[in-house]
Amino acid sequence: MKNIKALTLAFLLSLFSSSYALAEYGLTVGVTGSMAMIDASGTETEGGENTRGEASNNTAVGSVFVEYNNILGSGLSLGIDYIPGSADISSSTEKRMDQETSVTSTTTETTTSRTQKAQAELENHLTYYATYTADNGVYLKAGYVQVDLNTLESLGTGSKYGNDTLDGIAVGAGVEFDVGYDNMVGRLELQHIDYGDIELKSSVARTGVATNNLIEADIDVTMLSASLGYKF
Repeated sequence: MKNIKALTLAFLLSLFSSSYALAEYGLTVGVTGSMAMIDASGTETEGGENTRGEASNNTAVGSVFVEYNNILGSGLSLGIDYIPGSADISSSTEKRMDQETSVTSTTTETTTSRTQKAQAELENHLTYYATYTADNGVYLKAGYVQVDLNTLESLGTGSKYGNDTLDGIAVGAGVEFDVGYDNMVGRLELQHIDYGDIELKSSVARTGVATNNLIEADIDVTMLSASLGYKF
């Protein structure tokens, strides 16, 4: 995702350094505060065993955005929204104690306890979006999302699942209104993001299991947002 971030930064720098662009198209730049409701579900396959789990978290996030407004007088706007930082997928770290029993070359049965801790986070959330705004300020929104998924596990086996970059689709609706100061506007918005399917394999298989563990998961986020922007 580093290349996409670099391209986005270059776009923003060129945008704000171009007075022609500001005059020609009309822009809104602003900040957004959101309550993000994260829901995740998935299955861990270990040998022939499947274990299903769910996780959720409610967290506050902030973002910055910039958009071209009312392109060709059509009510259509194109924008970019970036959420810096990270948000945990689960409200708490998931913990589990596993007991492994093995037989040594001396036929002595040995029992080993392993503590498994799992957590994951979403980081560097980037949305490319389009909105269509009616005369009364109500708008519809659709966008393409990319975000880094970082796994933060601490497994007794020493195994790692690694990180991934997720793609997603965002849909939402909101209303824009004047706030009574110069060219400032406010927005209230409800948005839902559906990320693509996740498949992560462990780097180490459990003792006695021929294949590495496989996690298949799905993540959805619903966001209730309030924004403050300035129109050029």
